[in-house]
Amino acid sequence: MRIMDERMSVSAEPSIEALGGPGLLAGVRRAGLATRPGFLVASVLPVLVGTTWGAQSGSGLDGLALCLALGAAVLMAAAANVWNDVCDDACGTDRLNTQHVYPFSGGSRFIQNGVLSANQMGRLAAALALAAALLGAILIWRHGWPVLGFGLAGLALGLFYSWPPVQLAGRGLGELTVGLAYGVLPVCGAAWLQSSLWDKDALWLSVPVSAWIAAVLLINEVPDRKADAAVGKRTLPVRVGRVSTAGLYAGLQLLGLAGVAAWAGLAGLPTWPLVFFACLAAVAWVAASRVARDPAAVGPTMRLTLAVHAAGCAGLIAWMLLAP
Repeated sequence: MRIMDERMSVSAEPSIEALGGPGLLAGVRRAGLATRPGFLVASVLPVLVGTTWGAQSGSGLDGLALCLALGAAVLMAAAANVWNDVCDDACGTDRLNTQHVYPFSGGSRFIQNGVLSANQMGRLAAALALAAALLGAILIWRHGWPVLGFGLAGLALGLFYSWPPVQLAGRGLGELTVGLAYGVLPVCGAAWLQSSLWDKDALWLSVPVSAWIAAVLLINEVPDRKADAAVGKRTLPVRVGRVSTAGLYAGLQLLGLAGVAAWAGLAGLPTWPLVFFACLAAVAWVAASRVARDPAAVGPTMRLTLAVHAAGCAGLIAWMLLAP
């Protein structure tokens, strides 16, 4: 039997029955799960990629800078996730979304399922952003004012990605925003923290990381098209449809492979590891062709795209560490 629905049951959504209850520990658990912790690895890996390159380009690893950068990146990503839920509830898309693929699309469902209110989620987002700012302040004290530029850029991207008066995601700019926030900024920022050098090779290194995370967002937006369109949130999948989105997805994977090749060539690294990244791209291209043919292929492709991002970042780190 052919399945025409893009929805796929992956895991149980949050509920009051499972997460309710008084007490500090219960509250901390709710707050932690509301940040969508399973996706925070996407904020960790780019920092590790940039740190590895910067440490090799400079005088070795600054462990404290790495820990502070990781903490700030995770907290800021968590704040952005919660803020996105608040804004998507305010504009109505998550409330209308019956085609979401939990936990990949449609938000955390904490507000819609009554686990936390929109006000509580807003306060949580502010607290997480403040905690990230405190770690950022320590980095500024240790490494100087350029850190402030990275931090403000990340804050602006996280805020305006979702905030309804601007809502970059609803203007077809979500993938670019996420690519900058989870690719260019953390890779280049972490590399600079380790080396204190403005390195064009670090910028090239950020290209594949940006492309892989942009592909994650792009495919995750596909099941949300109907709800997003209903409230005027015109993401790329809303604008071009599922079939053309599959083409854009394949293009991002090609950009990721080309970015790896360009970085390796400019850095003078051996090229044989490109075979690994070509295999990642090939698997993603096959998935894209399936998405173009069959709506039911969207769900499995979401998990695959996260795996490509994680494997790609891990491969870059291993390449840098093992290169002669």
